[in-house]
Amino acid sequence: MTAEDKTRLATLLDMSGDFLRDEHWREREAPAFEDDAADHAAQTAMEVGGDSLETIAAEVCGCRACGLCDLRILPVPGEGVQQPLLLVIGEAPGSEEDERGKPFVGVAGQLLDRMLASIHLSRATNCFITNTVKCRPPGNRDPSPDETAACARFLARQMRILRPAYILCVGRIAAQTMLHTSEGIGRLRGKFFDYTPDYQPDNAGDAPAIPLIATYHPSALLRDASLKRPAWEDLKTLLARLQI
Repeated sequence: MTAEDKTRLATLLDMSGDFLRDEHWREREAPAFEDDAADHAAQTAMEVGGDSLETIAAEVCGCRACGLCDLRILPVPGEGVQQPLLLVIGEAPGSEEDERGKPFVGVAGQLLDRMLASIHLSRATNCFITNTVKCRPPGNRDPSPDETAACARFLARQMRILRPAYILCVGRIAAQTMLHTSEGIGRLRGKFFDYTPDYQPDNAGDAPAIPLIATYHPSALLRDASLKRPAWEDLKTLLARLQI
């Protein structure tokens, strides 16, 4: 547990005790905590060239590079494990993600978790999940080109730190953005592409290409059940390459 988590828990316990005692919270100096060794090591391991996922998340929270910052409740930088086997990239946060600040937590997100679990993947063990755009477009409309461009630097930096072995794009927008194409998801899905990262490697030479595969967005499967079978075929194609 991190020092911040411990402080929050201690404050919550103090507030609960005060409320139960006399329904009045008394301010007190927060005790000093330290990160657990495992958490400190994990945070340190996520730093690359002085950059970290924590730094990127903080910058996302303060970003005002496009108009979405005026409409959001919470930005959604992403979540998952360091050095993931798979980086899952969606389009943009929805309403529940906007309220909670976490990616894919609504009904479509629950379906995504089940899809990943069916091929032995999870954001808790071997995946990192994020979006091309970190703030919710109003009415869940498609992100505009300037909104996607404003967030591109965050995604590139995340990828430089995470160094995923594979990328899964869910939905048309994510696939088109990553592959710089206008082809529809029906033509892009189910096959591997070599994605060349936008970041510069730490040492000499080009950054190695990352195998990328696309499939339908979980929300599309909820709207059209006929897409579930081809989406499952896409997942099986990914699983065969992962060999897990």
